[in-house]
Amino acid sequence: MIAFQGPKGPQLLLDEGSVFDIGACVVDGIDLAPGRAIPDDGDPRIDHSLEGFLFTCGPDHIRHPQPMPGGEGLFPLHGSFSSHPAEAVQVSTENGDLVARATVPVELADGGRARLDRTWRLKADSGEVQLSDVVTNTGGAPFPVFLMYHMNLGAKHFNDGVRLEGAMLDDGGFPWTFGEKDGGIFCVPAGKGGWAELRLGPIAAIGGKRLKVRFRTDTLPYLQVWRNQKAPTHVLGIEPVSHRWESRDALEARGEFVMLAPGESREYGLAFSFV
Repeated sequence: MIAFQGPKGPQLLLDEGSVFDIGACVVDGIDLAPGRAIPDDGDPRIDHSLEGFLFTCGPDHIRHPQPMPGGEGLFPLHGSFSSHPAEAVQVSTENGDLVARATVPVELADGGRARLDRTWRLKADSGEVQLSDVVTNTGGAPFPVFLMYHMNLGAKHFNDGVRLEGAMLDDGGFPWTFGEKDGGIFCVPAGKGGWAELRLGPIAAIGGKRLKVRFRTDTLPYLQVWRNQKAPTHVLGIEPVSHRWESRDALEARGEFVMLAPGESREYGLAFSFV
């Protein structure tokens, strides 16, 4: 893990062993990552990543395993990204901001290839963490590209006063304990063009601060949120995502695949802060 900490904002650990995702996210001495309070999906490839604060799903699949065309093999849980190590890691300071860059070559489940060019920036003036990603098809055939940022928070830090708030939510927001007693999930349109914003809080364990998440809606037009409180699991997930909550077959039938031709790229953006 690489420590990533500036004069303001959270203290992060970036996982160079898996996609340059975020392991720990420490605010006021509290690590908000869930650790083992997240369900074990039985996939050792991603169980390590699930314990962290943010891991990246894609670029060939984003949700539960589904058969590949022709019935030979499966698209894996949350896609092929997890466990691919970062290369050419560089950490520097630019205009006072802390910047970390890496390249992640990815072997896709169907034998194709892709590359993730990732840039983390921690703003010196505001403490906002900014993520810029570029996914490029480096293989010889087109593939439908998907992406979801899987932000996980240990819900042991929440009380009944914590709320989800955003323009994309019914009535502008509701308590974090939505759904049934032991959990729930929803996926809603986040907007068209520009950046969407979601807030979670106040979180008493970090002095009443709120987590503010912003993301690009041109390539991440949906927001998915899930929670699981079936003991010993105790986690909330905030997930900006490229596609609706549907099977691959349904998305393809409705013309919602975004095909990435060899050499083509697609950009994604996310930012978060504690305010």
